[in-house]
Amino acid sequence: MTSHHLVPSATVDPAKLDRLAEVAVRVGLNLQPGQDLLLTAPVAALPLVRRIAEHAYRAGAGLVTPFLADEEVALARYRHAPDASFDRAAGWLYEGMARAFSQNTARLAIVGDNPMLLSGEDPQKVARANKANSLAYKPALEKIAGFDINWNIVAYPGASWARQVFPDDAEAAAVGKLAEAIFSASRVDGDDPVAAWADHNRALAVRRDWLNGERFSALRFTGPGTDLTVGLADGHEWQGGASTAKNGVVCNANIPTEEVFTTPHALRVEGHVSSTKPLSYQGTLIDGIAVRFEAGRIVEARAARGEEVLAKVLDTDEGARRLGEVALVPHSSPISKSGILFYNTLFDENASCHIALGQCYAKCFVGGDRLAPDRIAAQGGNSSLIHIDWMIGSGEIDIDGVRPDGSRVPVFRKGEWA
Repeated sequence: MTSHHLVPSATVDPAKLDRLAEVAVRVGLNLQPGQDLLLTAPVAALPLVRRIAEHAYRAGAGLVTPFLADEEVALARYRHAPDASFDRAAGWLYEGMARAFSQNTARLAIVGDNPMLLSGEDPQKVARANKANSLAYKPALEKIAGFDINWNIVAYPGASWARQVFPDDAEAAAVGKLAEAIFSASRVDGDDPVAAWADHNRALAVRRDWLNGERFSALRFTGPGTDLTVGLADGHEWQGGASTAKNGVVCNANIPTEEVFTTPHALRVEGHVSSTKPLSYQGTLIDGIAVRFEAGRIVEARAARGEEVLAKVLDTDEGARRLGEVALVPHSSPISKSGILFYNTLFDENASCHIALGQCYAKCFVGGDRLAPDRIAAQGGNSSLIHIDWMIGSGEIDIDGVRPDGSRVPVFRKGEWA
């Protein structure tokens, strides 16, 4: 392991990195005294892992357990492993994670790997490995999707990721640019980021509360390549910004976040829609997505790039062709204004309205913390091994809220709140 993996690049501001760690613990997780923390991260993000561990223990964490992944180890599998390897996954690890979450362990994920890491590998092997991992991860995913515990995702400017985002810059300059973009989007470039997040959460709550008051039965998206009606689940509830997990902890699951979101009805989506940004999924870029829905299910799907991988994703299970989330983000969001394509859903989804294939979130139902899975399904909630967001918003998209009587209310015009 070379030394640059162990310390932040000289172009990464250490004060802002420390603020990001503080925000991850105090705002993202709102870690409670005595609560354990399970943390996953790429090896390159070790400088942030260390700062998060420090802030977690200062907040009274019982035990911080990090799991680190390495890009070269991941590539070694695709280049040297026997064929049978691609149908295996570390189920024992995910069962342990699920057990930890059942015991109120908080979950934090740091993203920062090369989003194109597997783009040159056999797509059949990538699809098989992804499916095996999704199956094995299900016990843990159910705890996350059910919002059983407080969890959070943040980002670190890994060098391989930075080179993808800023290919014309030298590595050090690219890392510096990506670091500043992450810090700005994560609202840690000011003197009091915790207060900045409190203000931002209040603003998101205004939008969330208005939508909940309207009780729309559907949303209709219209624009270039798009005429899509997304029926909303019975008893759906809009969420945005800080939310309360089933363990009673108020947390921000995503840092950054600009969205308000809810659950579509799995059987009530009709029409066609085109992506407005590329989707980076498990090391493969999928671009130019165009799909058509009938009775909630994708019946036609194309992509200008990565179509084979998209097809494999859609065949993961029955729920993979149905929606589990619809989210509203104004075209003027700070991440959109940055003009940067991050090739990372955590950021790119906050530049644009988006939908997600697959698993719904229980918290997006009125009283969702008390609803059993069969009740959620009866109200239209989707179930799947996957949850994959992709972007459908732009400055040319209009959105109408459809009331139960069929009347319409403008929600977005030309990509902005109406």
